[in-house]
Amino acid sequence: MLYLSVLLLLAGVVLLVLRRRRVVDSLAATVSGVVCALVGLVLGLTTLVHVVAPYEVAVPTTLGKVGGTWKPGLHLKSPLTGVTTFSTRPADLDLTGKDTVEVRSSEGGVLYADLTVKWSIDPQHTLALYRLAGSADAVQQRLVYPDTREIVRNVFARHTGVEGYSSQREAISAEIERLVTARLAPRGILVNGVNLRNVKPSDSLQHAIDQKIQQDQATAQAEAAVRTAKAEAEKRKIDSESTAAANRAIADSLTDRMLMSQCIDAFKAAAEKNPVYASPCGSVGSPVIVDGTKR
Repeated sequence: MLYLSVLLLLAGVVLLVLRRRRVVDSLAATVSGVVCALVGLVLGLTTLVHVVAPYEVAVPTTLGKVGGTWKPGLHLKSPLTGVTTFSTRPADLDLTGKDTVEVRSSEGGVLYADLTVKWSIDPQHTLALYRLAGSADAVQQRLVYPDTREIVRNVFARHTGVEGYSSQREAISAEIERLVTARLAPRGILVNGVNLRNVKPSDSLQHAIDQKIQQDQATAQAEAAVRTAKAEAEKRKIDSESTAAANRAIADSLTDRMLMSQCIDAFKAAAEKNPVYASPCGSVGSPVIVDGTKR
């Protein structure tokens, strides 16, 4: 912009001088000279100011020397000063598609993780980030991108394939967010969230997972059958013990006098309808005829 303004300004001055010395008599040359001079002057003035937009922070550099950070607003500068702008708005790093992270579980199985990292620049650390990366795009490519991929691989390496694919996905996502935040915060990068969008196992790992699920189901069924058999055996044991205890109680209660009394009562009940020929109750005596029908 500076060089263009100087060229236009020189061209306008040359045209006006030539017109004044009557080297060129055309009115168009005068008009062209005036326009070029004005445009060059305006462009030259724009190189002396810089406007920092809202939600941005700028870092000026003059002939290789880095200045302080500029906040939003109008700033005066030298025509030789370059300005690098950093946005403080949240940005998304999408690790999907060709950037999907290939990870390995603790068992060696391969999974493919899709995630999004929401990050932003801390305005207080803009100068340090400029020295580290040089621009906002470089901050993402040189700092956020490689560190996130490294942490994702390390976290999944501590979990099994089944945990990474299904049972521990929320815990893994929370652990990744915690570690990424801890890694980037000292550099002036704020992590606003990590969304583990999808975890897909490789074909070989999916086959292994399916086999493990089937084995777990078979094991669970076998354990249930064992528990059922144990419960039935315990029930039969309890029933037999109860029956034996009842029989012992009955046997203990059947004394000779009680048996004699029950025998006499039985004969009486039978003799009320028909004569009964029976041995007497007890161990001694002769058989008798009991006829309860005669009054």
